[in-house]
Amino acid sequence: MPVSPSATQDNKAANKKAPLGQTSPEKAKATKPPTSKSHLQKCFEKLGLLRDIDFALHLPLRYEDETKLTRLRDAREGDTVQFEAVVTNCEVTYRPRRQLLVTVEDGTDTCTLRFFSFYPSQQKALAVGNKVRVRGEIKCGMLGFTMMHPSFKAAGADLATALTPIYSTVAGMPQTYLRKAILSGLARADLSETFPSSMGASFNGQISLQPAYSLPEALSFLHHPNPDSVLATLEDRSHPAWQRLKMEELLAQQLSQLQAKRERAAMRAPALGLNSLQSTQCSLYAQLLERIPFQLTAAQERVCSEIAQDLMRAIPMHRLLQGDVGSGKTVVAALAAVRCIDAGWQCALMAPTEILAEQHFRKLIAWLEPLGICIAWLTGSQKTKERREALGKIASGEATLVIGTHAVIQAKVQFKNLALAIIDEQHRFGVAQRLALRDKMSDDGLEPHMLMMTATPIPRTLAMSYYADLDVSTIDELPPGRTPIVTKVISDARRDEVIERIRSQLAQGRQVYWVCPLIEESEALDLSNATATHEQLCAALGDLKVKTMAGQTQAVQVGLLHSRMPVADKKSVMAAFVEGAMQVLVSTTVIEVGVDVPNASLMVIEHAERFGLSQLHQLRGRVGRGAAASVCVLLYSTGDAPRLGDTARERLKAMAQSNDGFEIAKRDLEIRGPGEFLGARQSGAALLRFADLATDTELLNWARQLAPVMLDSHPELAQKHVERWLGSKANYLNA
Repeated sequence: MPVSPSATQDNKAANKKAPLGQTSPEKAKATKPPTSKSHLQKCFEKLGLLRDIDFALHLPLRYEDETKLTRLRDAREGDTVQFEAVVTNCEVTYRPRRQLLVTVEDGTDTCTLRFFSFYPSQQKALAVGNKVRVRGEIKCGMLGFTMMHPSFKAAGADLATALTPIYSTVAGMPQTYLRKAILSGLARADLSETFPSSMGASFNGQISLQPAYSLPEALSFLHHPNPDSVLATLEDRSHPAWQRLKMEELLAQQLSQLQAKRERAAMRAPALGLNSLQSTQCSLYAQLLERIPFQLTAAQERVCSEIAQDLMRAIPMHRLLQGDVGSGKTVVAALAAVRCIDAGWQCALMAPTEILAEQHFRKLIAWLEPLGICIAWLTGSQKTKERREALGKIASGEATLVIGTHAVIQAKVQFKNLALAIIDEQHRFGVAQRLALRDKMSDDGLEPHMLMMTATPIPRTLAMSYYADLDVSTIDELPPGRTPIVTKVISDARRDEVIERIRSQLAQGRQVYWVCPLIEESEALDLSNATATHEQLCAALGDLKVKTMAGQTQAVQVGLLHSRMPVADKKSVMAAFVEGAMQVLVSTTVIEVGVDVPNASLMVIEHAERFGLSQLHQLRGRVGRGAAASVCVLLYSTGDAPRLGDTARERLKAMAQSNDGFEIAKRDLEIRGPGEFLGARQSGAALLRFADLATDTELLNWARQLAPVMLDSHPELAQKHVERWLGSKANYLNA
């Protein structure tokens, strides 16, 4: 029987002879060089199958019904059928390309099997006169029944007694071997009950659930369903066996989140408050409010108050600040930073890209330097001397605000007294990076306050599950004076019209973004690329003269920006566009976050059908930042297809119908699912593999109510449950 990689390694280690004078097997194992992993072990690791329970929870993607045979005359177009027949003809033809054509007959009709890729062994197995069992999708044509690349084997074997599971796998891991490994893991896994006996009781009289299946029964059934099972209930996960797994999964996640929240409540952080009314009036906070050239919205004031209350407590703040594109999160972050500095501590702000970090730096320099605040700048591209000076100021405490990219969390960066860490676009950072920033203060036995920001609004149900351990502040209104952005969905066939619209905008002194999904040509994806589009626009707009923001007349300047450019070149291009010396910027999605050019009034997004909704909304938010009417053009291409797919069409329709980031986020969640929506696959967050937040609200409410009861009354069961479902992933929930 196949075994899990971990079990295999343990057995190997146990069989090795211990070195002389050493009796402990653990020590012997520690001194031995690691043995190379087998190909199968590497495949299991890629699939995340490390423990017996991982194998047990690796559920089928779909099922095949190999429990019955169908006569050809009873088959219908599009049916997937299994039948036994005799080979009557087998030949290799070369028109229109090399292929193997096999004719089979079952006594009721004939069927042609077509193979474009085949081996001599397959030809031998399909020799004339052989009786075979064939399974595949039936197609009907002028020449009768056909099947493309069906599966086949010799006839006569016993029929399956249950539906055949089809699992997600990787190259080099055959389904047959994976099925045996999963069956073996399922038999060995500890599936003992972790739900308390009172789990079906109602909590606060609100909900009462009692599963129809135990965990072993549910898993056994889902791996090998009965032939008479309704496939629809298995595919849409509404079967009671699926309900049991969803309950287990949601409870594990809620338990882990609640554990993390309680652990955090036991930690200590510096209390950042002022002592008197007089000091409040003279504070940096009050001075900054006077300096900013606009009035805070009611939503901004409410959020600032929530953050201030958190900072005054000796418990580490762990707050998510969410708001739509352009809602004013930066000024809220700046006000939080000066509260920290007012109290005599340091603050760090970390952004995912150098462009965004530099924009924060420039904006905060303008606001805070006149107040006497020393700001340090840290990026990976800094010159050695500049970096050394910055590190010295941070270590001494002279620099009270540190802004940068991932460079902020490097080992050489030593803070004197870090009390507040602000992470912008938090979904773009991995969990380990967020943990590293938090650990910059661990030597003092204190935890810094954490403020995480995102411009991807998170629907309430998603926040309830994924961010149950977070306090969420929402800026739900935009600053006054913003002109709504008009969104147009246009076919790529009307590209010339779009270029004429660009000429019109440039003649009015406006600036334009043109976003492409690729930097250079790709053989895999037939998408317009940034370099080719840049050349095309240079040619199309080369004869146009425009006035710059400085009042000079010049030929239209078309810039190119992408992630592979040297840092100095990227800075130069962005500076020219921000200053108005460059009128058109052709870019990849590197400008998705953080670029603020009020004079830009037109955004063209090429191959918009390839982008996620939230990403389209982020890109659209780069225009409409001034008083001028702004337009976002979504250029789509159907390629060789007659029309757009349903998903792409729904996505573009949603963009045209709404400018509301929260509505967009809700639609995006429905289309992509929570893991992709949050970037959780990259961040290491615990994913919901089985539960659906859109439809399993009742189960989520039940899990949220049961979690504190289990932690308080059944801590051993709670720990066992979390370990079973999350394993090492639970460690990341502290981030």
